[in-house]
Amino acid sequence: MIITNDVKYVGVNDHKVDLFEGQYVVPNGMSYNSYAIIDEKIAIMDTVDAAFTHEWLDNIQNVLGGRTPDYLIVQHMEPDHSANIVNFLKVYPDATVVSSAKAFSMMKNFFGTEFEDNRVIVGEGSTLSLGKHNLTFVTAPMVHWPEVIVTYDSTDKILFSADGFGKFGALDVNEPWIDEARRYYIGIVGKYGAQVQSLLKKAGGLDIGIICPLHGPVLTENLGYYLGLYNTWSGYQPEEEGIVIAYTSVYGNTKKAVLRLAEKLAANGCPKVVLHDLARGDMSAATADAFKYSKLVLATTTYNADIFPFMREFIDHLTERNFSNRTVALIENGSWAPLAAKVMRGMLEGCKNLTYADTTVKILSALNEDSINQINALADELCMEYLAQQDSTANKNDMTALFNIGYGLYVVTSNDGKKDNGLIVNTVTQVTNTPNRVAVTINKENYSHHVIKQTGIMNINCLTVDAPFNVFESFGFVSGRNVDKFANCEPLRSDNGLVFLPRYINSFMSLKVEQYIDLDTHGMFICSVTEARVLSDRETMTYTYYFDNVKPKPETDGKKGYVCKICGYVYEGDDLPDDFICPLCKHGAADFEEIK
Repeated sequence: MIITNDVKYVGVNDHKVDLFEGQYVVPNGMSYNSYAIIDEKIAIMDTVDAAFTHEWLDNIQNVLGGRTPDYLIVQHMEPDHSANIVNFLKVYPDATVVSSAKAFSMMKNFFGTEFEDNRVIVGEGSTLSLGKHNLTFVTAPMVHWPEVIVTYDSTDKILFSADGFGKFGALDVNEPWIDEARRYYIGIVGKYGAQVQSLLKKAGGLDIGIICPLHGPVLTENLGYYLGLYNTWSGYQPEEEGIVIAYTSVYGNTKKAVLRLAEKLAANGCPKVVLHDLARGDMSAATADAFKYSKLVLATTTYNADIFPFMREFIDHLTERNFSNRTVALIENGSWAPLAAKVMRGMLEGCKNLTYADTTVKILSALNEDSINQINALADELCMEYLAQQDSTANKNDMTALFNIGYGLYVVTSNDGKKDNGLIVNTVTQVTNTPNRVAVTINKENYSHHVIKQTGIMNINCLTVDAPFNVFESFGFVSGRNVDKFANCEPLRSDNGLVFLPRYINSFMSLKVEQYIDLDTHGMFICSVTEARVLSDRETMTYTYYFDNVKPKPETDGKKGYVCKICGYVYEGDDLPDDFICPLCKHGAADFEEIK
């Protein structure tokens, strides 16, 4: 496989492996990727599993045309990538091993030597020139081992990403990327979301055109899609709206309850209902789906004054990988002393930002009228926002939506006739209640101000405390004049034709402008309410909550200058120009503070 003129693929496919890392079923095998950068000097990127020594060495020999490698760059010391270091040096004894200090310590453990006589130790920002190709090394500790480095080739704009952006499956099998990549990420890297977020920030400063991982295909197109998924996964945010029901059932009665709930959820408009029988299915697939979707129902029996073993194992998989930011509901079954709900909730105590359904279904051996009513109530509760999103079932005159207005944060949506737009505001106020009128103040420099002044309509989306930082990046840091902020989603629309957000809001109101007040730098729109829907009872996000819990803490250690109080951008320098505009969030110098 030719990746660029100078970069060749020399990896192998493994169709003999049945369980990757001894636990993950891989019906389509695995690839162990290795690459050759051919320049004035030649670098081989990583080795392969011990079972493929000669095939790999043959692949190297076939692409080098009689030349010999100068460097072996070892990014990751797991044996499926490092097992052939010694074998490589037997064939190419003059080659130099390039890796991190921690990796050389691991080589001592694996091979009895740290290769002191022919090695180069690299760290954050270290460089290596091969001729026209200049490599820069970036440390990636705990993604997902402590010694990991990734490598950036600035000439061909390639990120050699170690185990990042990998997937299950051999390269000679044609299958979609996302499902096996998600299962791979959640299973293997999922515990280390904070470390992946840190690496993504570093990658954000690089001009990347190609990603070469150690497992799975080379990524050459639509890289924003893959980076976006990794940002979602590592931020522990739901990828899609939907409900996963994970269950165990001994005599079939819990399964009957689960099937009844699934039927009711679908009837209530849930966009996706996924069932996993934990005793019979793939545990890694169930775990990946729990992280993919926004809500999870756990249904099991009381068993030896505890819970059924497969459910305990499943919850262990969740908690080990920092399960968070989800809605969770519980169904328990027991013949004389039901304890399953208490045990499951106790196991999840360490998880962050879980919202529990008010309704817990209790089955006493078999379904009866009471437990069936509980299932119906749970379905209604879990589908509250789905029912409110559908025109046929929504209460479009629910003025309790006005109760969610406070000193909070909102996404104002509009449309310029060509595309939908949205921006973040924190100045929404109810000014009268007979009739209901709302005032919205928007900076004149924002494109939305221009659009709303022309169209006279807008939607106010009340953000909830589970809204992640990328919502604020999308709607607060770029202009709708230049960017289509809804390009990658299928929008929901209110009766006025405008978008309302499918996630991270508790309510929205459609507003019609009745009066405009010029406030010099800002404009105030006095509006009547034409539609109001309540989608959930989650708490509205306040400005204080955003600063304390959502906005990333700026990395200012060792830096001198000024930091943006809105987005955390750091301006390094003795003096901040009065006319400086933050390149991220577009706020002016007044919103910067000096680094102390």
